Amino acid sequence: MAKLFLSLSLLLLAHSCLAFQQQNECNIQRINAVEPRQRVESEAGFTEFFDSNDQQFQCAGVDVIRHEIQPQGLLLPSYTNAPILFYVEKGYGIQGMTLPGCPETYEVSQQQFQGRKGGESFQDRHQKIQEFHQGDVVAIPAGAAHWIYNNGQDDLVLIVLLDSTNVANQLDQSHRRFFLAGNSQQGQEQRQQQGRQQTPWGYKGQQGQSLQKGSNNIFQGFDVEVLAEAFNVDRETAEMLRCEDDKRGHIVRVERGLQVVSPRMGREEQSQGQQGQQDRRGRRQGQDNGFEETICSMKVRANIDDVSQADVYNPQAGHCNHLNSFKLPILRLLQLSAERGVLHKNAIVAPYWMMNAHNIIYVTNGNMRMQIVNHEGQAVFDDVIQERQLVVVPQNFAVVKQAGEQGCRWISFRTNDNAMINTLAGRTSAIRALPVDVLTNAYQMSREEAQRLKYNREETVLLSPSSLSRGGRAPRA
Repeated sequence: MAKLFLSLSLLLLAHSCLAFQQQNECNIQRINAVEPRQRVESEAGFTEFFDSNDQQFQCAGVDVIRHEIQPQGLLLPSYTNAPILFYVEKGYGIQGMTLPGCPETYEVSQQQFQGRKGGESFQDRHQKIQEFHQGDVVAIPAGAAHWIYNNGQDDLVLIVLLDSTNVANQLDQSHRRFFLAGNSQQGQEQRQQQGRQQTPWGYKGQQGQSLQKGSNNIFQGFDVEVLAEAFNVDRETAEMLRCEDDKRGHIVRVERGLQVVSPRMGREEQSQGQQGQQDRRGRRQGQDNGFEETICSMKVRANIDDVSQADVYNPQAGHCNHLNSFKLPILRLLQLSAERGVLHKNAIVAPYWMMNAHNIIYVTNGNMRMQIVNHEGQAVFDDVIQERQLVVVPQNFAVVKQAGEQGCRWISFRTNDNAMINTLAGRTSAIRALPVDVLTNAYQMSREEAQRLKYNREETVLLSPSSLSRGGRAPRA
């Protein structure tokens, strides 16, 4: 009995400590629009990192990075301790993801390649490859090895969210990337020359400081003889796995283009919308397709730029596309979702709060004024967020957004696979749902004023600027 009491006491204490830690992390008095703080160059591109020590990222438990990959650039194979959701801001490419136990369904049936030694011929085979393009959102589970290649003519730009406090991450509250190839010594030398102590591929220690850890590939830690034995290759080949003399960084250039087994995707995008509608109809009554939703064949990408698939549409204000686990079931595993938003000139998103998720908002085009209010009724953010800036809106913090003169487009990531909002104004708002007498007594107003408060705005989430332009306050440029 004493041991049981002690165990319960320790469990309650641990739970209290975790709750207290989370409370401290989200006790935010000021939020700022942030830009990437660090940049790591490679042979065929670069990666920018937002400061993971910033209080708003600590609150949401996420990290955000931005890849820019040049044509014929290959982001080397790696895996992370956190699930990944990335948005394709520009360009197109291909991505491979390796999942244990899944079959090598892509294989050469006629074309043969010559082996490195002895003139032996072999047929290449590998797991499925995904093609993606601008507007796609791609999901990668924690621990899944993956690579990305730019087979287009323009730079490929990816906005990447890593949910480091996801239940899948059992290491610590920071993301770590484990490379299967490459050598980051070049990137480390750059950081030392620039006087930076932080390593974005590393991990944070106490008080949030970053520990000086390299990001060389994991084979460098193994003995060469063990590698040779494990792969049944000679020592020379085993040493090549270590990439010790490779100075190209984590994004390398493939001089003659990447030769992989991949089908042509000519008509896939045309049928993607119809397939998505069929998938939704098949799950309308909560029934999952047992074949399509196995981990090996599960869809990992969906496009959220198509205005014809908008979930919220107002011709005078803009539109929003939501991507959740009902549309892309793998998001249920990742516990993440996304939104693509477009606001026309001076249009406004009705004040709302996110009921069950943090909201990470990145502006891709234009700008908008945002106000964020905490539980004490204090404005923790009141500013214009510009293109390529990011803001984290913590769960339950109220927020309102109004586009500038050029309008605004953004991508937002949510830390719940079915994130829900509750609006404060509009036809489906919390205020609209309250009885008139409740409004009258709560705000000390007449019944006529309460009725106008409830019924003057018939739009739902996206509000047109017509009434706001008559005496409304425009966003500051």
